Amino acid sequence: MASLISSRALLSSSAVASTSSAAGPDSTLSYLSLHRRHSVALRQIRPAAAAAASQSINLSARRLRYTNLTPKCFRTNFVVDVEHVVRPADGIRKDLPSDRSISYLSLTKSVDILDSKSLKLTSEEEQDHLSNSLFTELTVLSEEEQDTLAATPAHRGGLYALYGSYLAGNLVERVWNFAWPAAVAMLHPSLLPVAVVGFFTKLAMFIGGPLLGEFMDHFPRIRAYYGLNLVQISSQLVSAAMIIYALANGTAQYTTATSVLVQPWFMVLVVAGAMERLSGVALGVTMERDWVVRLAGANRPVALAKANAMLNRIDQFSEIAGATIFGILLSKYDTATCLKFASGLMMCTLPVVAILGQLVNRLSSGVLDDINKPAAPSVSEKLVAGTQPGRRVINPGNIVKKGFKTIKHGWMEYKEQPVLPASVASVFLYFNIALAPGSIMTAFLMHHGISPSIVGGFSGLCAFMGVAATFISATLVKKLGILKAGAAGLVFQASVLTMALGVLCCTRTAQQAPLYLFLSLIVLSRLGHMSYDLVGTQILQTGIPLSKANLIGTTEISIASLAEFIMLGVAIIANDVAHFGFLAMLSTSCVVGAAWMFCHWLSNPTDQQKKLFSFDGSSHHSTQ
Repeated sequence: MASLISSRALLSSSAVASTSSAAGPDSTLSYLSLHRRHSVALRQIRPAAAAAASQSINLSARRLRYTNLTPKCFRTNFVVDVEHVVRPADGIRKDLPSDRSISYLSLTKSVDILDSKSLKLTSEEEQDHLSNSLFTELTVLSEEEQDTLAATPAHRGGLYALYGSYLAGNLVERVWNFAWPAAVAMLHPSLLPVAVVGFFTKLAMFIGGPLLGEFMDHFPRIRAYYGLNLVQISSQLVSAAMIIYALANGTAQYTTATSVLVQPWFMVLVVAGAMERLSGVALGVTMERDWVVRLAGANRPVALAKANAMLNRIDQFSEIAGATIFGILLSKYDTATCLKFASGLMMCTLPVVAILGQLVNRLSSGVLDDINKPAAPSVSEKLVAGTQPGRRVINPGNIVKKGFKTIKHGWMEYKEQPVLPASVASVFLYFNIALAPGSIMTAFLMHHGISPSIVGGFSGLCAFMGVAATFISATLVKKLGILKAGAAGLVFQASVLTMALGVLCCTRTAQQAPLYLFLSLIVLSRLGHMSYDLVGTQILQTGIPLSKANLIGTTEISIASLAEFIMLGVAIIANDVAHFGFLAMLSTSCVVGAAWMFCHWLSNPTDQQKKLFSFDGSSHHSTQ
């Protein structure tokens, strides 16, 4: 915490004349009595030439300029007058010039900042030391004041509005994430249609993630927020319309899984699904990696940790509510009616998130209006070309070339981040598509004749474990430190999933009891998964600069989508439900690999990582 120094200063000392006629440059010895907290740098304006020193100068009007104030006061280049006061000749310093007396500076500036105790220089040694150092004692915040500041959000009102917007958008997204695979699974008893939609969705994320992140880093935040919400909800409505159309024509005509894939409505569903997921992930990155850091304060770790925990709880609550509500509706009404209900919810949500997004910016004094513009034009700006000043048109010839350059740039920035092992461990968890709540698991349970209400309850319990993880992870961080808490979460998840894999392989899932035990172990594993997800988010926020948050964040999601893309490709090949055990074995292996990688990083940190975190367990907080 930077020292805060007052803006009302009193500068005084003593000096005598020397017998030498050749006087040196002007010198002013002073000390400060501080009453209001500011930090300043003092620089005296001297004559431009030596001849000017011999001229008669009215010292009562000598001017001092204060420059380079720290951001604590946000004032620069103000000028003050120096009053000339002659002091008695006691306590003479013999190393001072002979023809100069001492200046008495009174600086008054009214800034409403908390008062602090005055700076006291009581000993003669301290006054002598002023010739070499202007400040010998600086007032700092007490430990209690620093803790209070660290726990206080920079923009509390804007943060609350962000919570509301995040809840509204996430609730609709979670409803849809449960609705579409359950509806598609009813069209044909195969994993293939669900796997194909997911396959192309992850392909779009892998290709378009870095490019979208680059645009977001150089585009006004509020307008990008509006556009992404509009694209996401429109894509959801189109997807719902395609599935309703397919159900209206009857499922009897889809005798094979391939017959579903060649339908025009299915192709539209694939494109709309890719656009929906791309915009949804972009919204999540900008709110979880960028907005929350600006609203809570990048240098307020406690407030940022609390904000991250609240966003995680909202996300898990949305998962519980969305999956449970739609599962209950699906068990009582036909699929088309449930999809119409979801569509109505989407249309009602769009104006709500738009109003709340604007409210976030207003309550935070326009902090989201800033754009992190680099000195050089960005890759996204180079996609725009114009022949006249003020005229900007899209150059189609550059889109592909610059697009690949942007993707490469995003991957390079991702590779050079100081917390790369923690991020790669998160990516490895995305290989787990079989032993986690999602489209593949939903299709697997529906094909085994599990009631939709039970499937929704399973997803809700997994989300509830995420809520519990927000409290458990806080205790782990307090006892183990942030990095060891992340390792504990990964090791726990890997251990429980290994047991779940054993139950799946050693028993017949056609029997209800082993299947429910298998599902219970997956629910328990989510406790470790969400603990690492919560801790890992703050690890990445600590190590990634805000100016690159969107680019690196979307690149990470792009690489994670590549992991899911590969696994869904395997699921397309092994599309029979009987091959689900093979997918489960691959998923478990990747989680074990993530735990090993993170623990290896924890035991062999680099110097740069040591500067960001405590690897010896002596400190339980990351350095912001």
